Amino acid sequence: MSSEHDAIVIGAGPNGLAAANHLADAGWSVLVLEAQPEVGGAVRSDREVHPDFVHDTFSAFYPLAAASPALLALDLERYGVTWRHAPAVLGHLLGRLPGRDPGDAQGEPRWALLHRDREVTATLMDQQHAGDGEAWLDLCAMWDKIGEQVIGAFLSPFPPVRYGLGTMARLPRVGGLDFVKTLLTPVVELGRARFGGEAPRILLAGNAGHADIPLDAPGSGLMGLLMSMLGQTVGFPVPEGGAGELSRALARRLTDRGGDVRCGAEVASVEVRDGRAVGVRTRDGQAFAARHAVVADVAAPHLYGGLVAAEHLPRRTLDRMRDFEMGPGTVKVDWALSGPIPWAAEPAYAPGTFHVADSVEQMNEALAQVASRRIPARPFMLAGQMTTTDATRSPAGTESAWAYTHVPQQTVSDAGDGGVRGVWDEADKERFADRMQARVEELAPGFGDRVLARRILGPRELEARDANLIGGALDGGTAQLHQQLVFRPVPGSGRAETPVKNLYLGSASAHPGGGVHGAAGRNAARAALAHARFRRWTLRG
Repeated sequence: MSSEHDAIVIGAGPNGLAAANHLADAGWSVLVLEAQPEVGGAVRSDREVHPDFVHDTFSAFYPLAAASPALLALDLERYGVTWRHAPAVLGHLLGRLPGRDPGDAQGEPRWALLHRDREVTATLMDQQHAGDGEAWLDLCAMWDKIGEQVIGAFLSPFPPVRYGLGTMARLPRVGGLDFVKTLLTPVVELGRARFGGEAPRILLAGNAGHADIPLDAPGSGLMGLLMSMLGQTVGFPVPEGGAGELSRALARRLTDRGGDVRCGAEVASVEVRDGRAVGVRTRDGQAFAARHAVVADVAAPHLYGGLVAAEHLPRRTLDRMRDFEMGPGTVKVDWALSGPIPWAAEPAYAPGTFHVADSVEQMNEALAQVASRRIPARPFMLAGQMTTTDATRSPAGTESAWAYTHVPQQTVSDAGDGGVRGVWDEADKERFADRMQARVEELAPGFGDRVLARRILGPRELEARDANLIGGALDGGTAQLHQQLVFRPVPGSGRAETPVKNLYLGSASAHPGGGVHGAAGRNAARAALAHARFRRWTLRG
C-alpha cells in the first residue's frame, strides 16, 4: 500500500472528525478521506442561494453539540468556533391566522416560546394558561437533578456503565420509577398529563418531531423532553458565519495535531485480510494502509456488503442488514429574504428556530401520513431564522431562512391535492416547495413577496451532497426504538465494533444515532484505542 497510518477514517463529517481528533490526541497518526470537495458531511454552509447570504446546506442548530462530552472535550472555541444565540430558542405561532380556515384554530394569533431563561419561558406559558409556568419549572428542576446523567448515558457506548450508574443513583431524587415512566410516555400523553394549555404541549411535541418517532409512540416523550431541556440549559446555538465553521474548526484542530485530511478522495473499498481491516482503497486506485484501525463514518448500508465485500462478513450480518430501516426522506427549502419574516403577530422574543403545525393533533396527522407513505397535505415543518440568530448570515435588514419537512422514502399517494408524485424531479420539488411556502405564508402574510431567491433540496440532492443521507434520510437509520441501543445497526450490536477486526462503525448508523454530537465517532475511537492496548498487553504477556 502507498502509505501507512495508525488509523484511517472514512468520512469527514462531525463523527469522522471527532473520531480522528480523539485518536490524534492519543498520539496516533490519522488520515481522513472525504469524498466531497470539502469537510463537514451534513454540517456545511454555502452562498449558492444568493451571494450575499450564508445558508446552512443541511443542519443548522446544535444543542447536542453544546452538551456533548465528545465535542466539549475538543475545546473548539480555540479553533475558531463562536456560538451565537437568537433572542428566543424556539417558537410556534398559534391561533386564528389570515388565510387559514377559522375552524382550524381558536383565538387570536399567539406564540408558544421557549426562552433560554426558564423563568421567562414559564411566565409566557402562565400568561396563556395559569399553572403551566409552575409545571414547566418543575420539569426543569427534575431535569437539573438527572439530565446530565441521561445525556451522558445516551451518548456513551452501550451499555453506559458510568452514566447508567449515575442515573440510577439520582432516580430517587426525581421520583424513581415515575421518572422512568415519564421518559417512556409518548409525548402526546406527556404534554396532556402535565399541562393545561397548548403552548408547552406543542413545544414538546415539535421537539419530539425532530426524530421520526411517532408522537403517540414510546420514545417520543424522551426526545421531546431531551430537546426541550437542552433548549433551557444550553439553547439551540449556531456557529457564527455558518455551520461549516464548526466542521472547519474540527479539521483545523486535527491538522494542528498532525492529522491529515484529504477531500475529493472517495473510498471504494475497505481492504480485509484474514478477517482484519488493513487499509482502504480509493476510487482512483490509491491504497492506504492502517496499522491499528479503520473507522467508517459511513451509513451502515454502504459499509456492509458495500465498502466491505460480502465475502468478508458473516451471513447473519448480511441477513440482518436486509431489515435495516432508513428514516423518512427530507425536502429542504432555503430562502434569501429582502426583510424579516412578516409574522401575523410579533413574538415577545424573536425565535431562531420555529415549527409549523396547526396543532399537536395536526402535527401528528402529518407525521402519520409520512409513515403511511403518503405525501403530507399540510406538512409539519422545522424552520430557522438564521440572521435573527447570527447577524453575519446576510445583510442588515434581511433574513436567511430555511424550512425542512419529512417525506416518505417510497410514496403510494399524495394526501394533498395529488400534484406531488414522490419521484422528486424538478416538478415535484417545485410543487411541494410551493406547498411548504404556503404554510409559512399563512403565518406571515407577504412572506412570498420578500423572497429574493429560493433553493430546493430534495432527497436526491441531499444524498448527492452527502452519501450518508440515503434517500434524504437524516439520522443514519430510523430513530425508533426497534433500531436503537443493542439493535443499532442490527440486533446484537450497540457498539462501534464490527464483525471485521480493526474496523469500527463511527457514523449515525451506530449507537447513539443521529444528531451533531460526535459521540458515535468518539465511541469508535475509544474502541479502537482499547483494542490496540489489549493487543499490546497480550503481546507482552
